[in-house]
Amino acid sequence: MLFPLMPDFEAPLFLRHLQSRRNFLRQGSRLLLAVPLFGFAGIPSCSSSNPNTTTTGSGYTGTDDQLLDDVERTAFQFFWDQANPSTGFVKDRAHAAGSDSYNASSIASTGFGLTALCIADSRGYSDTTTLQNRALLTLQSLQTLAAGHQGFFYHFLDWGSGARLNQCELSSIDTAILMCGVLSVRQHFSSNAAIVAAANQLYQAVNWQWMLNGGTTLSMGWTPESGFISSRWDHYCELMMIYLLGIGSTTYPLPASSWQAWTRPTYTYQGITYISSGDPLFTHQYSHAWIDFRNKHDSYADYFQNSVYATQAHKLFCLSLQPQFSDYGANFWGITSSDSRNGYVAWGGPPAMGPIDGTVVPCAAAGSVPFVPTDCIAVLRNLRGYYPNAWGRYGFTDALNPLYNWYNQDVIGIDQGIGMLMAENYRSGFVWNNFMTNPEIKNAMTLAGFQPNS
Repeated sequence: MLFPLMPDFEAPLFLRHLQSRRNFLRQGSRLLLAVPLFGFAGIPSCSSSNPNTTTTGSGYTGTDDQLLDDVERTAFQFFWDQANPSTGFVKDRAHAAGSDSYNASSIASTGFGLTALCIADSRGYSDTTTLQNRALLTLQSLQTLAAGHQGFFYHFLDWGSGARLNQCELSSIDTAILMCGVLSVRQHFSSNAAIVAAANQLYQAVNWQWMLNGGTTLSMGWTPESGFISSRWDHYCELMMIYLLGIGSTTYPLPASSWQAWTRPTYTYQGITYISSGDPLFTHQYSHAWIDFRNKHDSYADYFQNSVYATQAHKLFCLSLQPQFSDYGANFWGITSSDSRNGYVAWGGPPAMGPIDGTVVPCAAAGSVPFVPTDCIAVLRNLRGYYPNAWGRYGFTDALNPLYNWYNQDVIGIDQGIGMLMAENYRSGFVWNNFMTNPEIKNAMTLAGFQPNS
């Protein structure tokens, strides 16, 4: 169910958001170079070299629940192995085989990692004391080591020292993802006074009002060299978490009117109309990883149903590309920002964005499992059953392209994280149920005008 929407479809917001990440990747000598973001037209048709790409079988022989548990266990292994044992900061990426010399952590990956500790405790993947100790270490390292300003943190940090890397930006959205993790451990490990105190201090220190920079919407970030980034979180995307965290703040609250300050453009594809700014699929997933938008709406939309529509449209979009990329099919689809054969790319659709070349990104389907479970799990079963090179110590590789027999050698923390959290939400609702006990979030949703669906 959609409600009256704000007009004006404009250029993809996420392309502006990714600028700092692409700049970082270009500057980091150990990372792949970014490629141009547009170039879909004119790509030649390719033929698949894998006879199993169009199979109607499920591939994987276990149950759906066993598969999703494997996804969660291996993702937790990433967040455990790739957190610095002295700081708890989680690497932005790691080699899929588990051995590398990367030293860059991201605060978003660390936020997913904190939430992963809660899931691991609920699932019994490790003992509670060990998990609490890692959570507390991470929170205390954020307090004492991590570079930041006004309660916000720099996008990329040295995973050992917490120092800012490559003059990256103080990131508003990545700080929001981190705070979702901070509040998750506060609620789940509520009997641990030290965790609660550290989490409160971190969340209450974020000066959301400062990040408005005199406007009605939040800036995407700030650097000491150039000041505030001119681009703002002013169109629908993954931004819902940042506004609800800000509105719910007890120290530097955003006005409730900030919820109405960003636009909600609509897009129609093959008869499906939904709110979208033309961004990659993950923008319809991230806020939903923590905030339970099911069975409720504000004055504009039922956002959970909106993500259902976005996922359905994305599958249809991928299937429409089959004449050009023969690997795409009912059980092999999903394109969202990821590594590629030529570097990190913001790509997806509809509408087509990025140099699409037949690559499939497992977290596209994994991150949408709660929205369209049958279709998304079918993709994961196919990948696990017929593409052994796409699975490793940390679960699915970040991306693969069977047309070129290419399998990414890395996994990326935020991509492993969205798959883990959404698998758990589909299986039990745990992340939602835990996060929604935060009084600040409940209050923010009330102030934003959410009410139950009739």
